[in-house]
Amino acid sequence: MLKIINFRNVFRIISRILLIMSAALLTCSVVSIYFSEKIFPFILSSLAAFVTGMILFLTTIKTGKDKAIHRKEAYLTVTLSWLIISLIGCLPYILSGAIPSFINAFFESVSGFTTTGSSILTDIEKLPKSILFWRSLTHWIGGIGIIVLVILVMPTLQIGGYHLFTLESSLKEKIQPKIKSVGYRLLMIYILLTITEISLLLLGRMNLFESACHAFGTIATGGFSPRNTSISGYSNYIQYVIMVFMLLAGTNFVIHYCLLKKDLQKIRENDELKFYFSVVILIGIIITATLFFKMQKPVEESFREGFFQVVSIVTCTGYSTADYLKWPEYAWVIIFFAMFLGGSTGSTAGGIKMARHLIIFKNLSKIFRQLISPNAIITIRLNKRTIKDETNSSILTFVSFYFLIFLIGSLLLVLIGIDGKTASGSVATCMAGIGPGIGTVGPAGNFAHLPSLGKLILSFLMLVGRLEIYTILSLFTRNFWMK
Repeated sequence: MLKIINFRNVFRIISRILLIMSAALLTCSVVSIYFSEKIFPFILSSLAAFVTGMILFLTTIKTGKDKAIHRKEAYLTVTLSWLIISLIGCLPYILSGAIPSFINAFFESVSGFTTTGSSILTDIEKLPKSILFWRSLTHWIGGIGIIVLVILVMPTLQIGGYHLFTLESSLKEKIQPKIKSVGYRLLMIYILLTITEISLLLLGRMNLFESACHAFGTIATGGFSPRNTSISGYSNYIQYVIMVFMLLAGTNFVIHYCLLKKDLQKIRENDELKFYFSVVILIGIIITATLFFKMQKPVEESFREGFFQVVSIVTCTGYSTADYLKWPEYAWVIIFFAMFLGGSTGSTAGGIKMARHLIIFKNLSKIFRQLISPNAIITIRLNKRTIKDETNSSILTFVSFYFLIFLIGSLLLVLIGIDGKTASGSVATCMAGIGPGIGTVGPAGNFAHLPSLGKLILSFLMLVGRLEIYTILSLFTRNFWMK
């Protein structure tokens, strides 16, 4: 009987990921030394990742000539990778005593790597600086994707294809014909954006530690902050800098690449980019007008507070400068629905993504046009390219699945005793990778009070949302394990 899945391929990739994790944990040990904090939580965690990675590496070193990774193996590798890094990532929390409960530590770790930003911490500032740095670094690692980092070493593994790359980052458009070139360019853009934001935050008199943590959270659209008050306690300048970089992080990284190449034609032809900015501006104006006319706030404050929250929610970052649950009811209801939008494809943002919403609108337009002209042949186009029926159907199915999982997740939380408002807000924010929700998990609250089963359900939904549903759910189908 032929093997359904070549587990050697799967473990070979995971071994590299674990070695990268080991190096990342050692970086935090340097931060521990600088702040005179306990170093052993990171040393032990790094050692655990290194030993496990080396065992997998040595057992798969003689893989043989069959090194091509197939789609099923890619799905399994991606899912296991995110699960394993989340398990390794919770070790520093437990070993340091910062988060002694495994379920709480796992929730925080998953939230970090999936760039969700939901937290069980009630007093963030009392944690050691090194733990807070690790917490933010999990965002930065998750943002670009451990899988993308592995792509950089794929030539040495002789693995071809775009399976792993497209699964994690949704970057369907090729920048260069070789995966290695794509990986390097994405990583360079990612690092450049991070360094630029750190520099601008330093100019705003934010210290280096907090600048790095907030830059990690912004560029990864994660939202973890080393402050209990998130961004609200910082200057207007800091808030504007973070707002701009959240918007950039939610933009397709192909656009950033085109900007560097000065390829303005491709940028002008990008329908998703226009739609993305149009949605942000429209919702931002509505919220700004609400704060100005209904809450009598000054114009600049209304603009800054309104647009900051809108950009943060749409890009799935989750930073906050205000408690939007204190706004007029219709305003936070708009914020709730904005949680289903998501940033651009090929960005670090989560959610459904703007391109899918745009195609849904184009489908609705097609239906009305077809009613008026029944015999007309109407095609759906995006970026001047015709969308195939198969692709169109796949997008509509994805969105349907997304909302179905949202409803099931909300129902499960209600069944274990969570009120409907908090349940729906928790599921929406965790699936989209935003952070704060509505109800008792709003900007002024957290997820600490939720039952353990609820945290496990939400952890699963964070992974499902980050890996775009099919990647994980396909593993639970009978066909996946059949030859």
